[in-house]
Amino acid sequence: MANKISKETIEYVGILAKLELGEEEKEQAGRDMERMLDYIDKLNELDTDGVEPMSHVFAMSNVFREDRVENGDNREALLAGGPKVKEGSFQVPKTVE
Repeated sequence: MANKISKETIEYVGILAKLELGEEEKEQAGRDMERMLDYIDKLNELDTDGVEPMSHVFAMSNVFREDRVENGDNREALLAGGPKVKEGSFQVPKTVE
């Protein structure tokens, strides 16, 4: 293992994460972090020249449909469902003084 995590770093990360770790848990967390960093180092060895960055493993295009009005402007019919109408809007009782 090329990466070594100090006990101070483990304690600091524990404080940031608001974790209370025992000594055995700190040692295990240190080993886990070292393995993660080793794996990242291994990934950094890969030749990625000419590889396009991507956010998804599958080629994605805009999957959203285009917005279009399908039911038209049926304002009068909608307002007819309310108890009172004033100036083209629903009229409701005052709720705030």
